[in-house]
Amino acid sequence: MTDAQIRRRSEVRALARLALEEIGGAATGIGSIHRAISDRVFAGVRLGVGSHALPAKLLHDEISGAVYALVADTARLGGSLAGRFLDLPSSENLAPSQTRRGAQAIAAIQGLIGDVLEAEGSPLAEPLAIRVNGVALAPDRSALADAFPHAGGRIVVFLHGLVETEDAWALGRRPTYGERLGTDLGYTALQIRYNSGRHISDNGRSLSELLDAVTENWPVEVESIALVGHSMGGLVARSACRIAFLDDRPWVDRVRHVVSLGSPHLGAPLEQAVHYASAGLAALPETRAISGLLRRRSAGIRDLNQGSLVDEDWRDRDPDALRAAACSEVPLLDGVTYYFVSATITRSPRHPLGRLLGDGMVLVPSASGRNRTRMIGFRAEHGMHLAPANHFTMLNHESVYEKLLEWLGTPQAG
Repeated sequence: MTDAQIRRRSEVRALARLALEEIGGAATGIGSIHRAISDRVFAGVRLGVGSHALPAKLLHDEISGAVYALVADTARLGGSLAGRFLDLPSSENLAPSQTRRGAQAIAAIQGLIGDVLEAEGSPLAEPLAIRVNGVALAPDRSALADAFPHAGGRIVVFLHGLVETEDAWALGRRPTYGERLGTDLGYTALQIRYNSGRHISDNGRSLSELLDAVTENWPVEVESIALVGHSMGGLVARSACRIAFLDDRPWVDRVRHVVSLGSPHLGAPLEQAVHYASAGLAALPETRAISGLLRRRSAGIRDLNQGSLVDEDWRDRDPDALRAAACSEVPLLDGVTYYFVSATITRSPRHPLGRLLGDGMVLVPSASGRNRTRMIGFRAEHGMHLAPANHFTMLNHESVYEKLLEWLGTPQAG
């Protein structure tokens, strides 16, 4: 059996096992909600008929508990069997992670529970890597030379966002920014895929190590590096720069531009809402299972609460604490120009709905790194606002590309 066949089989089995285990977990959660509601109902009945209701309650609890346990156990057993025996025929022997749809499905799972998958050693927890046609590329000299036969000295690194893959940049099946920058400015684009359920600082460290290897093994001398990140990808880029600076990594001295597209530098409102909602739902037995489900969200998602970039923001801290500790403010690199793009679903960012919803995921102050209490240090003249647009429009839009041409065409940071 070839390496490709082995990888394909392990990923298919892991996906099947995970799917059925999640069904079992959902059944258990629904059962606990059912039990909590029935307890309240029978408590009310007992007020009316006294202890005569007790036999009915005991019978109800026994039957309903057995049903939910049977569903959960059967699903888990099926998952175990699928994990051992399921294998689908394929003439190409491509692993799901190497196909567009399969990679997207795995990326969604990673975004939700990628940290757990990594801790369990799941084959679905893929390491951060350069991807070429969906396949992970080793950053050694021969592999880089084969993959980039026309490599130039100017590198642009693209980092996708939460639950995305590198394929997200081809929104609408249009040529990507990387492809166009290669033609128009001579950049060589590196498309990175990473497990977005990991802590942002963990992915930042992995990116720093990767770019160190790339810089050392690149076919020609690396003149400059530009980092372009969408959403969470912009935070990973900033984290990698900070870690590389502190570790004195050679690659960081070649960074000239960092561009963030709709990145929640000051946090994402949806994660902030879920953080408080999970605490409130935990207070009642009827909703405790829902709270438990929300609290299963990944470390990567939790880091979006305030835009955390370093280990100190999460290490030895209770992730469910109602009042999250203030995150560390990470300084920008000297000699590097930082650019940003914000967006609103309304034509004017001053529209009440635009202020409230931003691009649907990130508000304008967070994308621009400036609000009443925090200031990242981005210069207003280095920003662009796109409207009307949603969070994903920025992945492939003509106006954004025109700005990238202008920004990345500048040979030296301003």
